[in-house]
Amino acid sequence: MARVLVVDDEKLIVKGIRFSLEQDGMDVDCAYDGQEALDMATANEYDIILLDVMLPKLDGFEVCQRIRDFSNVPIVMLTAKGEDMDKILGLEYGADDYIVKPFNILEVKARIKAIMRRSSGSRNKESVSSVINSGDITLDLDARRFSILGDEINLTTKEFDMMQLFVNNPGKVYSRDLLLSEIWGSDYPGDARTVDVHIRRLREKIEPNPSEPRYVHTKWGSGYYYQK
Repeated sequence: MARVLVVDDEKLIVKGIRFSLEQDGMDVDCAYDGQEALDMATANEYDIILLDVMLPKLDGFEVCQRIRDFSNVPIVMLTAKGEDMDKILGLEYGADDYIVKPFNILEVKARIKAIMRRSSGSRNKESVSSVINSGDITLDLDARRFSILGDEINLTTKEFDMMQLFVNNPGKVYSRDLLLSEIWGSDYPGDARTVDVHIRRLREKIEPNPSEPRYVHTKWGSGYYYQK
């Protein structure tokens, strides 16, 4: 059973999402402001968080950023504006995905189920080999931990998934469209800028000098690839 935290200050929206998700057998907790959401995410373990941008006390961006200090739980931002900057800011702060209001609840459920399927698929693959070592890099797939030369680095779900894909296929160039399909799913409605934002954030975390990457390289006009 998936455990979901829904965060929005519009109680009717929360009530509708909660009812629909519970009909699908999910366990749903609700929060109505940013501080309450942060407290609940700190005290509990969730499979996914649906997080509105415009919240009292702490906005969704700040909540997302603070959660990323201690958790890699998938976070889907809910934004009413539908502006590119909101989407990009959400990704910059560590969100994995975004949905623009007004949304169809079927879309919300489809996104959640897609994340659950990918998570389940990853766990099935991880049973073969739980640790990947590649040059300076170690990925502990069971614990979802990433380290370079023994120093652990906190990656988001999508950042970890990208590094797992790259490390398993060194030298292979992935176009932005292919990365979208592999990491976000073929039905993901976002565009290639989503990949660029995540690659930039990933480099800021793992590269000694992000402007001269050692691990995740750019093949100009083609895409990105990993080199030991």
